[in-house]
Amino acid sequence: MTYNNVADQDLRIVDYVKLEEGVDDGGDEASPSCGCCGGGGGGWWPLWWWAKVALAALCIGVLGAVFLKWVGPFVMDKEIIPIMNWERKTFSMTMLALLVFGSLTIFPSILLPSSPSMWVAGMTFGYGYGFLLIIGAVPIGVSIPYIIGSLFYHKIQVWLDRYPKEASIIRLAGEGGLFNQFRAVALIRMSPFPYIIYNYCAVATNVKYGPYLCGTLVGMVPEIFVTLYTGILIKTLADATQDQHSLSAPQIIFNVGCFCITASTTAILTLYAKKRLKKLPVEEEKQLLR
Repeated sequence: MTYNNVADQDLRIVDYVKLEEGVDDGGDEASPSCGCCGGGGGGWWPLWWWAKVALAALCIGVLGAVFLKWVGPFVMDKEIIPIMNWERKTFSMTMLALLVFGSLTIFPSILLPSSPSMWVAGMTFGYGYGFLLIIGAVPIGVSIPYIIGSLFYHKIQVWLDRYPKEASIIRLAGEGGLFNQFRAVALIRMSPFPYIIYNYCAVATNVKYGPYLCGTLVGMVPEIFVTLYTGILIKTLADATQDQHSLSAPQIIFNVGCFCITASTTAILTLYAKKRLKKLPVEEEKQLLR
């Protein structure tokens, strides 16, 4: 019996050694393919992903060049230039500044988008004065709906209770301390959530006015620069069309590059805001468990 047991153990050891050698041999034989294809093609995947990104960027660049070369001038000649000429003849710079400021303070209260006013600010005043004009009007524009919403506090809460899934993101802004509220409001402003609705619903989430205002100003900075750049680009195309000369190749490349950078930055910030908003409840639960 002892001899048989020893023999069986020896056979198991031999089989184990053979199996291990077979795995090593297979691994050595497969290692070239792993280095070349990443274990079934995994190594080629990053190259293919970057190729798709480059192809998408090339397509966007071509479409942008076509727009700047042919579509843009046509639209400018028929729509934008007449409006700009009418504005210049009708209003002075001071009057335009007052109109932009007034529209930015009133439009959020009557549920109208403020982007056209920001375009006008970019076309007329550029980045510097345009940003100061917008950032000075935004606090008033978002404070009026906040005050009006406080008058209908209970009705808004009832409306939010009817749509708990949609309201879950809004309620994040009212949870935690002042910094957590500020961070949530800033992320909501960067996310694709309709800010016009949030202006009225914010007070029903018990978010304090200080974090609401500061988070709004910080979260709207990317949007402000995007709209200002759009207005400046529109003015550049309009001037080129009005002077009856097309943009040069360096100007087209520069404008297309700036547009791609602006669009990419906006998309990245939007995705980041959406991911952070999803992680906020989990982080708060971990803090409570501690």
